[in-house]
Amino acid sequence: MVMVFYGSNGKSNPVSMENKVEHQTENQITYDIHLPSDLGMLYKVRLGLQSLENNISQLSLHHFKIQNTSTLDTFSLTINKTLPLSPNGDRWIEFPIQWPLKEALSVVTYHLTVFSRNILNERNLVHMTACIYGTHGDTGDRSLLQSLQNVQQGEKNESFLVMVDAVDLGELEKIVLLISSKTDCKLDIKKLHVQEAAKEHPIYVFEVNEEFSVSANKPKIQREIPRSFVIREEKQKNDIDNNLNKERSKEKHLTEYTIKVYTGDKRGAGTDANVHIILFGNEDKSEVFQLSQSLEHQNPFERGKVDTFKIKTKKLGSLRSIEIGHDGKGFASGWFLEKVEITDAARNSMHCFNCNRSVDQSIIPLYMLFSF
Repeated sequence: MVMVFYGSNGKSNPVSMENKVEHQTENQITYDIHLPSDLGMLYKVRLGLQSLENNISQLSLHHFKIQNTSTLDTFSLTINKTLPLSPNGDRWIEFPIQWPLKEALSVVTYHLTVFSRNILNERNLVHMTACIYGTHGDTGDRSLLQSLQNVQQGEKNESFLVMVDAVDLGELEKIVLLISSKTDCKLDIKKLHVQEAAKEHPIYVFEVNEEFSVSANKPKIQREIPRSFVIREEKQKNDIDNNLNKERSKEKHLTEYTIKVYTGDKRGAGTDANVHIILFGNEDKSEVFQLSQSLEHQNPFERGKVDTFKIKTKKLGSLRSIEIGHDGKGFASGWFLEKVEITDAARNSMHCFNCNRSVDQSIIPLYMLFSF
């Protein structure tokens, strides 16, 4: 059995009850625990099972009492619960501490909804926990795949509900996900919603949109997900849904281009300047795109390297020419550009724009216009 104590100035490390027994009778165990003095006024306790294995025995808790041996202030609470909790299989319970003349926080049931693509198929192979943080502390690591509720599974998307009982966290701020597995697997998580079970609002939204790959080389992944936004009322939810639908509709009318930029393999060919590009088609031209996020290299446009970028823009028709240049900033900004290859995903066509010349630093950016 392990306890974590929360005070006005922070929380303690997990305190194992092993080898701390001061006095024991048939139905009562007394522990002598020394906590850091800088925790401040204690306001809650999390109590749980140290092992997370499935074959652990149950632990029945009937009554809890804590006394400050210096001030003799005492708090007691009747629990009458058995760990793991049923039906959600949670191995932790939290309860507030109420001292004389001090108002205690309440215990809240939180609904955590996970929106994903493939977790349900992988849930027997992976262990996943979430720790929810708020202005009043955190929940500790709670298992997300022990006992799922309200499972909804479609062709591409799925969602499931996890219930977490915790002392009121206040305004939610972030969630830390911990994913581990003994076998290779991938989890595609879209977003997380958290709200109090007794209230329809607020709904705290945590956008993830990431595929997590667990393997022998990376058996454990931890990711901190900051709060994206809060839905305070139904009208706001409808506005967000409408905006999402507009974005999806807009997305359908965009064309994706894959841009491969070849930097020459000669001395001084690379550049640290900011490179941008404009695409010209027979129907329209694109906006200006900054080529900064290379799919291969953290520092793009190095000597002899190929950098790949993906952009989405309005339909341009058949690609005719491009304009590419840089702002001349950075040390040794001169750049020898060999060629640019652009693949049009919608038309399944590839265009090659040969250059084989230097784009030198100038007072104003130097552009080149060339066709295939």
